[in-house]
Formats: sequence, C-alpha cells, structure tokens
Amino acid sequence: MPKRTLDGRELAAIFAGGCAGALARAGLAEAVAAHPGQWPWATFAVNVAGAFLLGWFITRLTERLPLSSYRRPLLGTGFCGALTTFSTVQVELLRMIDAGDGGLALGYAAASLAAGFAAVLLATNLSRRTRLLHA
Repeated sequence: MPKRTLDGRELAAIFAGGCAGALARAGLAEAVAAHPGQWPWATFAVNVAGAFLLGWFITRLTERLPLSSYRRPLLGTGFCGALTTFSTVQVELLRMIDAGDGGLALGYAAASLAAGFAAVLLATNLSRRTRLLHA
C-alpha cells in the first residue's frame, strides 16, 4: 500500500470549514440555551441542518460540479463535521435518562435519526432536481 502524504492545503480547508461550522454551532447554542427536562432545540437544529447541508454538498460536489481536491474537505469534513455534534446528543440523552425523562430521550433519539435521514434525502433530491432543471 503506497504511503499517503499530508496535503497542507487539504488540512487548511478542513480547518477553515471546521472553524466556520464550530462558530455557527456555538452561536446557535448560545442563542437557544437547552434547559433540563426540555427538548434541546439548538442541538437538534444544527444536526438536522448539518445533515441537510451534507446531503446537498456531497450530491452537488459529486454529481454536478467539477472535481476539486478541497471542496469536500472544506464543506463536508470541516464545516458539516464541526456544525453537527453527535457527542452533545449523547450527553443530552444521558442527562435525560439520569433525570428520569426516558420518554423524552427516546423521542429525541428517534426524532434526531428520522429528521437527519429525511434531511439528507430531501437535500439529495433537491440537488438532483436542480441539476435536471438547469441541464
């Protein structure tokens, strides 16, 4: 197997996208604070939005736009990776369970998965539809 060398420009693209995604997530989390026993809207919103954006970006970058070495790392790995937050979902679910809110935790987990998959499907279909309209 050939040795892969690090591409500084690819790392810079991931870093730049990650900074933007993390700042967007932090800004929304600051604006919409989660309270114990309530639905964590900020985390839910960034994860669904991130799933939508990832579906849109990857479909557009793979099927519509010319190949680029840095768009996918910038937008997919960097921005969407930092915008979404699976670890926060885990912590929130554990807090709900510890507080005796098992029903809320189950609903939150199910809604997060369903909304995330629906967002990817919607974004992918919209991206492909846009491609067909402009073809």
